[in-house]
Amino acid sequence: MKICLTGGRILGEGSPVDLYIEDNMMVEKLSGTPDRVIDLHGKAVFPGLIDAHCHLRDPGFEYREDIASGTRSAAKGGFTSVCPMPNTMPVCDNPSVVRSIVAKAKAVASANIFPIGAVSKGLAGKELAEYGLMKEEGIVAVSDDGKPVATADLMRKAMQYASDFSLIVMNHCEEMSLADGAMNEGDISTEMGLRGIPTAAEDIMIARDITLSEYLGLPVHICHVSTKGGIEMIRAAKARGVQVTAETCPHYFVLTEDSCRGFDTNAKMNPPLRKEEDRLAVIQGLADKTIDMIVTDHAPHHPDEKDIEFALANNGIVGFETAFSLAYTYLVKPGHLSIADLSDAMSVFPSKLLLLNRGSLDSGKPADVAVFDLENPYIFRKDQMLSKARNTPFDGYELYGETMLTITGGRITYEKLC
Repeated sequence: MKICLTGGRILGEGSPVDLYIEDNMMVEKLSGTPDRVIDLHGKAVFPGLIDAHCHLRDPGFEYREDIASGTRSAAKGGFTSVCPMPNTMPVCDNPSVVRSIVAKAKAVASANIFPIGAVSKGLAGKELAEYGLMKEEGIVAVSDDGKPVATADLMRKAMQYASDFSLIVMNHCEEMSLADGAMNEGDISTEMGLRGIPTAAEDIMIARDITLSEYLGLPVHICHVSTKGGIEMIRAAKARGVQVTAETCPHYFVLTEDSCRGFDTNAKMNPPLRKEEDRLAVIQGLADKTIDMIVTDHAPHHPDEKDIEFALANNGIVGFETAFSLAYTYLVKPGHLSIADLSDAMSVFPSKLLLLNRGSLDSGKPADVAVFDLENPYIFRKDQMLSKARNTPFDGYELYGETMLTITGGRITYEKLC
C-alpha cells in the first residue's frame, strides 16, 4: 500500500512535512499515485513507539489478555513494537514456545512482537534455557521477569551465555528474602496494617548486577527502576564506564505510595510505588539519561484477581494506552524532558538496545509511525480501552498526547483522525 502522510510535524516541531510509505517501508517519494493520502493537520509525528517490557499473557492466561487484544491496545497507545516477557504458561523458555508466539503474532497482531526468552528453564532459577535456539526463532533478550535471576552465580552464567548470542539479560531486581510484602515499607504501610517491601530489596539486587557487569565487562539491563538509591548506583556505575542500562515505567514518575490509601489495588504493583523522593529521583534519572528508556510493564489482570483484599491482589497495571500521554504530560510539558528525549526513551533507545533496526522515520526504515495530538487535552477513560483488562489507576486523568494514528509496517493499526 502506498500512503502519503501530509501536514504532520516531526516530533511536533518545525514546519509541516510530507512522509511517504511504500511496500511497508519509509521512502523519499512514491513510485506512483498514493492509495491513500492522510492529512495530519499539524499533529506530531513520531517513530512508532517500542515497549521493551510488557506482558501479553499469551499463551496460558488468555482470559487476562491475548496477543490480538494486547496489540490492539498497544496500537491505540502508539506502539508499533512490543516485547512480551516470558512468564507465560508454558514459559517461553524453549524454541517451540517462541515459534508459536511469533506465528500467532503474524496472524493476529496489530504490532510487531519481539519475544523475550527466559533466563532459566521454567523461571525456576536453576538451569539456563537454550538462548541460541530461542534466538533463532526470534527472541531479542532474556529475562526471568516476575522473578529476579535467582543467584549471582546463575546471573554470571546468564550474562556470559547471552553475550555469545548478542543478547542482553534484563533483570527484575528484587532480593526475595526482603520482598514478602504488599506495598512500599514506611509510615503508610504501617498505618494501613500491611507488610512493606523496603527499597533495600531493590537496591541490593541492583548493586549485585552492577558488580557483576563491572567484573565481567558485560552489559546488564535493570528493569523497572523505582528507588532513589538504585538510580544513584546506576548513575555512579555509568560514570565509571560500567555497561549498565535501565528502564522505568510511567507509574513511578507519576504516582507514589499515597495512591495505595483506601486499599486501591490498582496501585498495587511490583516494584511497589515508592515515596515522593523516589518519584523525583526517577524524573531526574530520566532527565540526565541515567535511566535510558520508558516501558509500560503492561500487566493485565482479570477483575477477580484485583477486586479482592489488597494483600492478596495480583501486582500490576495495564499501561499501553496511557504510557505516552503520561510521559508527555508529566515529563515534557513541565520541562523535565525535551520532546526528542521522550522519543529517544520510548523508541530510539529500545530499538538500539534490542537491535531492532527501528525507531526512525528515515527512508529505508520499516514504516512504523505514530501520530499524537500534543495540543489538546483529553480525559482518559478505562471503559474505552481496547485491552481486555481495566486495572488502571489513571481513569479520569486529564492528559495530553492522545494517539491519532498508528501505522505498523505500512499497515494502519489504529486511527482516530477526523
